[in-house]
Amino acid sequence: MGQTTSLRQEFIQFSVQSGVLRFGEFTTKAGRQSPYFFNAGLFHDGATLAQVAQFYAQTLLDSGVQFDMLFGPAYKGITLASATAVALAGKGRNTSFAFNRKEAKDHGEGGTIVGAKLQGKVVIIDDVISAGTSVRESVEMIRAAGAEPCAVLIALDRMERGGKDGQISDLSAVQEVTQKYGIPVISIGNLDDLFGFLNGAGADPQLAQYKDAVAAYRARYGIV
Repeated sequence: MGQTTSLRQEFIQFSVQSGVLRFGEFTTKAGRQSPYFFNAGLFHDGATLAQVAQFYAQTLLDSGVQFDMLFGPAYKGITLASATAVALAGKGRNTSFAFNRKEAKDHGEGGTIVGAKLQGKVVIIDDVISAGTSVRESVEMIRAAGAEPCAVLIALDRMERGGKDGQISDLSAVQEVTQKYGIPVISIGNLDDLFGFLNGAGADPQLAQYKDAVAAYRARYGIV
Protein backbone atom coordinates (compact mmCIF):
# COMPACT_ATOMS: atom_id res chain seq x y z
CA MET A 1 0.00 0.00 0.00
CA GLY A 2 2.83 2.36 0.89
CA GLN A 3 4.44 1.85 -2.50
CA THR A 4 1.16 2.60 -4.28
CA THR A 5 0.62 5.77 -2.23
CA SER A 6 4.17 6.85 -3.01
CA LEU A 7 3.63 6.28 -6.74
CA ARG A 8 0.46 8.39 -6.67
CA GLN A 9 2.19 11.24 -4.86
CA GLU A 10 5.15 11.03 -7.23
CA PHE A 11 2.74 11.30 -10.15
CA ILE A 12 1.08 14.44 -8.77
CA GLN A 13 4.47 16.03 -8.15
CA PHE A 14 5.67 15.06 -11.62
CA SER A 15 2.51 16.51 -13.20
CA VAL A 16 2.98 19.81 -11.37
CA GLN A 17 6.66 20.03 -12.29
CA SER A 18 5.81 19.24 -15.93
CA GLY A 19 3.21 22.01 -16.03
CA VAL A 20 0.51 19.48 -16.89
CA LEU A 21 -1.26 20.04 -13.55
CA ARG A 22 -1.75 23.76 -12.96
CA PHE A 23 -3.41 25.85 -10.30
CA GLY A 24 -5.31 29.11 -10.66
CA GLU A 25 -8.76 29.82 -12.11
CA PHE A 26 -10.04 27.60 -14.92
CA THR A 27 -13.43 26.92 -16.47
CA THR A 28 -14.25 23.23 -16.93
CA LYS A 29 -16.33 21.73 -19.75
CA ALA A 30 -19.23 21.67 -17.31
CA GLY A 31 -18.88 25.43 -16.86
CA ARG A 32 -17.54 25.19 -13.31
CA GLN A 33 -14.80 27.45 -11.99
CA SER A 34 -12.03 25.05 -11.00
CA PRO A 35 -8.90 25.96 -9.01
CA TYR A 36 -6.86 23.39 -10.94
CA PHE A 37 -6.54 22.06 -14.46
CA PHE A 38 -4.98 18.85 -15.80
CA ASN A 39 -4.01 18.68 -19.47
CA ALA A 40 -2.26 15.46 -20.54
CA GLY A 41 -1.74 16.99 -23.98
CA LEU A 42 1.19 18.85 -22.40
CA PHE A 43 3.13 15.59 -22.02
CA HIS A 44 4.57 16.51 -25.40
CA ASP A 45 8.27 15.77 -25.29
CA GLY A 46 10.10 12.48 -25.21
CA ALA A 47 11.26 12.64 -21.60
CA THR A 48 7.90 13.53 -20.02
CA LEU A 49 5.98 11.08 -22.23
CA ALA A 50 8.40 8.29 -21.29
CA GLN A 51 7.95 9.11 -17.61
CA VAL A 52 4.15 9.30 -17.68
CA ALA A 53 4.09 5.99 -19.56
CA GLN A 54 6.04 4.44 -16.68
CA PHE A 55 3.33 5.65 -14.29
CA TYR A 56 0.58 4.19 -16.49
CA ALA A 57 2.39 0.86 -16.88
CA GLN A 58 3.23 0.44 -13.19
CA THR A 59 -0.29 1.44 -12.08
CA LEU A 60 -1.80 -1.12 -14.46
CA LEU A 61 0.51 -3.88 -13.27
CA ASP A 62 -0.10 -2.98 -9.61
CA SER A 63 -3.88 -3.07 -10.15
CA GLY A 64 -3.88 -6.83 -10.66
CA VAL A 65 -6.31 -6.49 -13.60
CA GLN A 66 -5.96 -9.35 -16.08
CA PHE A 67 -5.56 -7.97 -19.60
CA ASP A 68 -4.44 -9.00 -23.08
CA MET A 69 -4.02 -5.67 -24.89
CA LEU A 70 -4.44 -1.89 -24.76
CA PHE A 71 -6.76 0.46 -26.64
CA GLY A 72 -6.24 4.21 -26.99
CA PRO A 73 -9.24 6.30 -28.06
CA ALA A 74 -8.41 9.14 -30.46
CA TYR A 75 -6.77 11.47 -29.96
CA LYS A 76 -4.90 11.69 -26.64
CA GLY A 77 -5.37 7.99 -25.97
CA ILE A 78 -3.38 7.09 -29.08
CA THR A 79 -0.11 8.46 -27.73
CA LEU A 80 -0.80 7.30 -24.17
CA ALA A 81 -1.62 3.70 -25.15
CA SER A 82 1.38 3.49 -27.51
CA ALA A 83 3.79 4.82 -24.90
CA THR A 84 2.32 2.59 -22.19
CA ALA A 85 2.85 -0.46 -24.40
CA VAL A 86 6.52 0.51 -24.74
CA ALA A 87 6.81 0.98 -20.96
CA LEU A 88 5.16 -2.38 -20.29
CA ALA A 89 7.58 -4.08 -22.67
CA GLY A 90 10.43 -2.52 -20.71
CA LYS A 91 9.00 -4.14 -17.59
CA GLY A 92 8.91 -7.56 -19.24
CA ARG A 93 5.26 -7.48 -20.35
CA ASN A 94 5.06 -7.27 -24.14
CA THR A 95 1.52 -6.14 -24.92
CA SER A 96 -0.19 -5.34 -28.22
CA PHE A 97 -2.21 -2.18 -28.68
CA ALA A 98 -4.69 -0.56 -31.02
CA PHE A 99 -6.39 2.79 -31.49
CA ASN A 100 -9.16 4.26 -33.58
CA ARG A 101 -9.42 6.84 -36.31
CA LYS A 102 -12.04 9.54 -35.96
CA GLU A 103 -13.19 8.78 -39.51
CA ALA A 104 -13.09 5.48 -41.38
CA LYS A 105 -10.34 5.02 -43.95
CA ASP A 106 -11.77 4.36 -47.40
CA HIS A 107 -8.63 2.84 -48.97
CA GLY A 108 -5.99 0.27 -48.11
CA GLU A 109 -7.17 -1.96 -45.29
CA GLY A 110 -10.01 0.47 -44.49
CA GLY A 111 -11.90 0.60 -41.20
CA THR A 112 -11.49 2.73 -38.10
CA ILE A 113 -9.19 0.52 -35.99
CA VAL A 114 -5.42 0.80 -36.36
CA GLY A 115 -2.90 -1.61 -34.84
CA ALA A 116 -3.53 -5.02 -33.35
CA LYS A 117 -6.81 -6.86 -33.77
CA LEU A 118 -9.15 -6.21 -30.86
CA GLN A 119 -9.38 -9.47 -28.96
CA GLY A 120 -9.38 -10.85 -25.44
CA LYS A 121 -9.45 -8.52 -22.44
CA VAL A 122 -8.82 -4.91 -23.45
CA VAL A 123 -7.75 -1.99 -21.24
CA ILE A 124 -8.91 1.44 -22.46
CA ILE A 125 -6.25 4.10 -21.80
CA ASP A 126 -7.09 7.80 -21.67
CA ASP A 127 -6.15 10.93 -19.73
CA VAL A 128 -9.31 11.77 -17.76
CA ILE A 129 -13.02 10.96 -17.89
CA SER A 130 -15.28 13.98 -18.17
CA ALA A 131 -18.54 13.22 -19.97
CA GLY A 132 -17.68 9.57 -20.56
CA THR A 133 -18.32 9.86 -24.31
CA SER A 134 -14.87 8.54 -25.23
CA VAL A 135 -15.34 5.52 -22.96
CA ARG A 136 -18.78 4.74 -24.40
CA GLU A 137 -17.46 4.84 -27.96
CA SER A 138 -14.46 2.71 -27.01
CA VAL A 139 -16.60 0.10 -25.23
CA GLU A 140 -18.89 -0.12 -28.25
CA MET A 141 -15.97 -0.60 -30.68
CA ILE A 142 -14.31 -3.23 -28.50
CA ARG A 143 -17.51 -5.21 -27.96
CA ALA A 144 -18.44 -4.95 -31.65
CA ALA A 145 -15.12 -6.65 -32.43
CA GLY A 146 -15.98 -9.51 -30.09
CA ALA A 147 -13.46 -8.46 -27.45
CA GLU A 148 -14.04 -7.58 -23.79
CA PRO A 149 -13.35 -4.15 -22.26
CA CYS A 150 -11.91 -5.10 -18.86
CA ALA A 151 -10.85 -1.74 -17.37
CA VAL A 152 -10.31 1.94 -18.05
CA LEU A 153 -6.94 3.38 -17.04
CA ILE A 154 -6.73 7.16 -16.66
CA ALA A 155 -4.18 9.62 -15.33
CA LEU A 156 -6.33 11.67 -12.96
CA ASP A 157 -9.70 11.00 -11.33
CA ARG A 158 -11.18 14.39 -10.45
CA MET A 159 -13.60 12.62 -8.05
CA GLU A 160 -16.13 15.22 -9.05
CA ARG A 161 -19.88 14.80 -9.32
CA GLY A 162 -21.17 14.97 -12.85
CA GLY A 163 -24.12 16.96 -14.09
CA LYS A 164 -25.32 19.35 -16.75
CA ASP A 165 -27.88 22.10 -17.24
CA GLY A 166 -27.32 23.23 -13.67
CA GLN A 167 -28.13 19.81 -12.22
CA ILE A 168 -25.52 17.98 -10.13
CA SER A 169 -25.40 14.19 -10.17
CA ASP A 170 -24.76 12.05 -7.09
CA LEU A 171 -22.11 10.13 -9.04
CA SER A 172 -18.83 11.17 -10.59
CA ALA A 173 -18.11 10.52 -14.27
CA VAL A 174 -15.83 7.67 -13.18
CA GLN A 175 -18.53 6.11 -10.99
CA GLU A 176 -21.07 6.43 -13.80
CA VAL A 177 -18.74 4.55 -16.16
CA THR A 178 -18.21 1.76 -13.62
CA GLN A 179 -21.94 1.50 -12.96
CA LYS A 180 -22.98 1.62 -16.61
CA TYR A 181 -20.42 -0.78 -18.09
CA GLY A 182 -19.49 -2.89 -15.08
CA ILE A 183 -15.76 -2.35 -15.52
CA PRO A 184 -13.28 -0.81 -13.07
CA VAL A 185 -11.72 2.60 -13.64
CA ILE A 186 -8.12 2.75 -12.46
CA SER A 187 -6.42 6.11 -11.94
CA ILE A 188 -2.76 6.91 -11.38
CA GLY A 189 -3.80 9.77 -9.09
CA ASN A 190 -6.97 11.47 -7.90
CA LEU A 191 -8.28 14.59 -6.18
CA ASP A 192 -7.43 13.21 -2.73
CA ASP A 193 -3.83 12.69 -3.84
CA LEU A 194 -3.74 16.23 -5.23
CA PHE A 195 -5.08 17.66 -1.98
CA GLY A 196 -2.63 15.56 0.02
CA PHE A 197 0.19 16.96 -2.09
CA LEU A 198 -0.89 20.55 -1.39
CA ASN A 199 -1.30 19.71 2.28
CA GLY A 200 2.07 17.96 2.60
CA ALA A 201 4.86 19.26 4.76
CA GLY A 202 7.10 19.64 1.74
CA ALA A 203 4.56 21.51 -0.36
CA ASP A 204 5.77 24.57 -2.21
CA PRO A 205 4.41 27.68 -0.40
CA GLN A 206 3.40 29.08 -3.79
CA LEU A 207 1.22 26.02 -4.35
CA ALA A 208 -0.02 25.77 -0.76
CA GLN A 209 -1.97 28.99 -1.30
CA TYR A 210 -4.40 27.03 -3.49
CA LYS A 211 -5.18 24.50 -0.75
CA ASP A 212 -8.27 26.34 0.52
CA ALA A 213 -9.64 26.83 -2.99
CA VAL A 214 -9.22 23.13 -3.80
CA ALA A 215 -10.83 22.18 -0.46
CA ALA A 216 -13.80 24.44 -1.18
CA TYR A 217 -14.18 23.03 -4.69
CA ARG A 218 -14.02 19.49 -3.35
CA ALA A 219 -16.64 20.30 -0.70
CA ARG A 220 -18.99 21.67 -3.34
CA TYR A 221 -18.55 19.19 -6.18
CA GLY A 222 -16.64 16.24 -4.76
CA ILE A 223 -18.19 12.81 -4.39
CA VAL A 224 -18.96 11.63 -0.89
